[in-house]
Amino acid sequence: MDPALLREREAFKKKALATPSIEKKKRDDSQFKDESKKKSKSSSSVSTQPKLDATNYKTMTGSSSYRFGVLARIVRHMRARHQEGDDHPLTLDEVLDETNQLDVGNKVKQWLQTEALQNNPKIECTQDGKYIFKPVYKIKDKKSLLRLLKQHDLKGLGGILLEDVQESLPHCERALKHLAQEILYITRPTDKKKILFYNDKTATLDVDEEFVKLWRATAVDAMDDAKIEEYLEKQGIKSMQDHGPRKPIVPKRKKTTQKRRQFKKPRDNEHLADVLETYEDNTLTQKGVSIK
Repeated sequence: MDPALLREREAFKKKALATPSIEKKKRDDSQFKDESKKKSKSSSSVSTQPKLDATNYKTMTGSSSYRFGVLARIVRHMRARHQEGDDHPLTLDEVLDETNQLDVGNKVKQWLQTEALQNNPKIECTQDGKYIFKPVYKIKDKKSLLRLLKQHDLKGLGGILLEDVQESLPHCERALKHLAQEILYITRPTDKKKILFYNDKTATLDVDEEFVKLWRATAVDAMDDAKIEEYLEKQGIKSMQDHGPRKPIVPKRKKTTQKRRQFKKPRDNEHLADVLETYEDNTLTQKGVSIK
């Protein structure tokens, strides 16, 4: 080969290696399509969501906590009205106006009118579609409260919670002050709630102080009925043996003896018992006499 051509070839290689070159890679269209789809989905989801605004955050019908917050505020307001003596019913718009909640949405209003207020145990719906507070006891003054306590005492129903009386009776504190001599207050040890009883003065008895001291000194909290009965038997006292619920005595059933069945002979044709009949020659024999 010509040495001049070889020299030109080597010089061309060196020059090509010395000059920089940029290669253009092919673009992957699949990745570009996936990214465009993701962007379009995110933009559409953002556009469909309602914008949280200072003007529409109360009218949004999304969370149930907002609905029940509106309902709780209505119930508290209706209870306060009843305790102050306002017992006239209100429409839904009037209730929302008095509770400063006129900006609630239509869905919340519909929920209040069809479900929440209809099924709430503290709210009563009248025939004309208005709402009023529903107390535990229907008492209006001190006379009705005293009458209710007397009925509970006569029927043996026990006492009444002070919370229920405060919720049901308008101006409760004033009525309780006037009836201080007619009511007994007892604190329940389990939850420390006060219970009201009627003070029946006809049932008061004068008890000797020594008996009261002995009664209060005797502690039977940790003893059951069996231990108390055992203690009384040791002291020679048998007055408790006939008290308390008795177990019903089940009568014993008598065993029935099964008699052997005797098969009785048939009683038909007893008048022909001594007559022999033979069908070979068609003869009847009776007492040695044969008849053809």
